Amino acid sequence: MAGLRDQVRTLFKIRKDRQIPPRGPKPRIGSAIYRDNVRMMVQAGMSDSLWLWLLEQGWREVIFKPDRRRYRDVSPSAITALFDAPPEEREKMLSKAVARATTRPTLAGISSSRRR
Repeated sequence: MAGLRDQVRTLFKIRKDRQIPPRGPKPRIGSAIYRDNVRMMVQAGMSDSLWLWLLEQGWREVIFKPDRRRYRDVSPSAITALFDAPPEEREKMLSKAVARATTRPTLAGISSSRRR
């Protein structure tokens, strides 16, 4: 039933964009943070200054349960490079990481490709 309701909402363009949540404390290791349709996982090594910088860029912790939105995921190696980058290199590293982010296949996408 929820799936049908979801399709009807999409069909009639009833969807509303979510507002940017308020700033929050630095998320724990293993948490997901997002901006627009890009998501990255918090790893060890994220400094307080980097978190404040990411907040300024519009990144927020994913707090919606269950979060059904589709994201492009930043690779763990790109996240590590961003965390290790000096402050003057952050913008360049973040734009590279976002440009290389990839969409994970969904179960719906896998099952529909098998039907062909």
